[in-house]
Amino acid sequence: MNNLLATYPIDFLTDTEDGNGMFGGAISVAAFVTLCVLAVVVIADLIVFFAARKYAKKTVGYSFIAFTAYALLGGILLLCLKIAKDSAKKRLVQLVFIPVLVTLILCLISGVCLFVLYKKNSRLSALMTKILGGVCGVSLVVTLILIAVHFSTGVSGDGYYTADGSNFSQAGLYVSAALLIAAAIAAAFLLDKKKEPFDSRTISYAGICIALSFALSYIKLFRLPQGGSVTLLSMLPIMIFAYAFGLKKGLLIGLIYGILQSVQDPYIIHPAQFLLDYPIAYTMIGLTGLFAELKPLKNVPQVKFALGAVVAGTLRFTSHVFSGVFAFGAYAIDAGATNFWAYSLAYNSVVFVDLALAVVAGVILFSSKAFRSALKLDAAAQADKTEEPALIADENE
Repeated sequence: MNNLLATYPIDFLTDTEDGNGMFGGAISVAAFVTLCVLAVVVIADLIVFFAARKYAKKTVGYSFIAFTAYALLGGILLLCLKIAKDSAKKRLVQLVFIPVLVTLILCLISGVCLFVLYKKNSRLSALMTKILGGVCGVSLVVTLILIAVHFSTGVSGDGYYTADGSNFSQAGLYVSAALLIAAAIAAAFLLDKKKEPFDSRTISYAGICIALSFALSYIKLFRLPQGGSVTLLSMLPIMIFAYAFGLKKGLLIGLIYGILQSVQDPYIIHPAQFLLDYPIAYTMIGLTGLFAELKPLKNVPQVKFALGAVVAGTLRFTSHVFSGVFAFGAYAIDAGATNFWAYSLAYNSVVFVDLALAVVAGVILFSSKAFRSALKLDAAAQADKTEEPALIADENE
């Protein structure tokens, strides 16, 4: 009964199939309501801007806070319903939800501890950063292994995906995953010149961006029949964070976001396919900051953001394509396709719709003087922070 009570609300709110959504199932109820809320917020901001311009800045700020709160509360509600819906599957809860929950709690506690230590300028802060980072890292690795174990033994047992002629290739999956991981790590260490630590300010921004992206990912504008969907700007918060804080930090929160995606709507038949479709694919979003430090374009941040976003989105698309070719060839056969690469390229091209929405919204934001000013003020504050000890030392001398 409890499972039924949870199943109906989440299917009604998020499904666009079988008429569950609005307008005959063309758009989910959650997406429709969110679009209405967003429209009301934008219209209200425009009215204030033209009627009482001096209050426009505050109104936009409060509107952003209100919409963020709405998105987070909606995301939390839908996640709780999803967990309740799957709670009857005890193995899923034990091997997926509990490990993910433990990892998130450890990250939260670690963030709070580091925040307190850095605020007090404790000598233990550097040591505790390494210890807590190691604990969270181990928990993350264990969680990934348990998720892979659960789905690799649960979904592919009927032999459908590994049938003759399906092009299923473990070697292809592992090699493509390894190549993308190597490319991301190389880009982070060779091109990211930012030296700022992962301090309490960065952790706060990271938490907000991950939570907002996760909440927006529930707002699906439409879904594809074999997995994949277009969401309401769910990539944008991660992209903005990656642009503002650098590749290393962007890749890290992209990885965390990818793990959350694997819990939200999982379909996994092999450990390497799990990596390609979730952690690796969404980690690639963190490469949005690839051109953030490009000096020839310093006066056009919207162009730098758009270029980085296109590269990041293309690499995410590439990760999904590899998964489609080497793991889901059976779908191509069912569709009557003879070329697995062509089918996967065409099917996964929906990623570019998601990407286009995020790029357009991001370019609009980076074209705003207020938004650019906020980013510059943050950078200036960080510079003042790093120079302060040197100034104090000079005065003492």
